[in-house]
Amino acid sequence: MTRVTILSDNEVVDSRPKGLRAEWGFAADVDGLLFDTGQTGIAADNADKLGLGPYETIVLSHGHYDHTKGLPAFVDDAEEIYVHPDAFEPKYHGEESIGLPYTREWIASYATINTHRDPVEVADGIYALGEIPRRYPDSSTGELRDSDGSARPDPVHDDQSLAVEAEDGLGLVLGCCHAGLRNTVAHAEDVFDRPVRTVLGGTHLRSPDPDELDEIVAWVADRVDRIAPTHCTGHDARRKLEDAFGEDYERVGVGSTIEL
Repeated sequence: MTRVTILSDNEVVDSRPKGLRAEWGFAADVDGLLFDTGQTGIAADNADKLGLGPYETIVLSHGHYDHTKGLPAFVDDAEEIYVHPDAFEPKYHGEESIGLPYTREWIASYATINTHRDPVEVADGIYALGEIPRRYPDSSTGELRDSDGSARPDPVHDDQSLAVEAEDGLGLVLGCCHAGLRNTVAHAEDVFDRPVRTVLGGTHLRSPDPDELDEIVAWVADRVDRIAPTHCTGHDARRKLEDAFGEDYERVGVGSTIEL
C-alpha cells in the first residue's frame, strides 16, 4: 500500500507535529519520492518535522512557480527529476512571471533530468502520466510569449499527475490538474485499463461556472470512490465535492497521510 503525505498545501489540518506551516503551493511525499516542491522552503521544513526525506527522485507536475520554486531545498539529494519538456517554457500571467524560476542547466547541474510526454514508471507501481489528452474542457491558465513578444494562451501541456497502482484499481495524486480532472481520470483509466478509486491533490476547480462545476462533480462522483482535494480546488468546489462524496470525502492538508 502506498502512503502519500502532504508537505505543502494551503492549510495545515492537524496540530501535531508542532510547527508545520502552510503556503500557496503543493508538494507531497509519495512512498519516498517527492511530487512537486511547493513555493518556498516550507515543504522541506515540513518533511523534516515529519521525519520524511531526503529524496533521490522528484517528479514535477508542471512548470508553475507554486509547484517548483521550492526545488533548491531538495536538489542536493536529488538524483533524477521527471518533468514534461514544456515545463521549461517561460510562463506569464499578464506581465508577471509564473513559470519555473530555474534554468534547465542549473537543475541539470544537480540531477539527471528525464523529460517525457508519455507515461513513465518513476518508482515501483508509481507512474508519472505525462501529457494528458483533452477530451473534456481543461483548466489551463496563463500565457506563453512568442519570439516577437506577443502573448498567447498557455494550454499547460506540461501538466501531469501520478498514477499509483493499488489492489483494487488506481490512486491519482494531482498537482494542479490544469489538464482537467475528467481528462486526467479518463486518461489514467485508458492507460492502465483499471478504474481510478482515489483522487488526492489540486483539482483546479476554482474557475468553472456553476453549471460546469456541477457537471464535473457529478461525473467524478459517479466514477471515483474517494476524493481528498487540496490547493487550487476552491471553496465552492470543496463544498460540492463533500456533498457528493459524503463520508468518502477526506479533508486533508499539510501533515495529512492517505494510503492508496
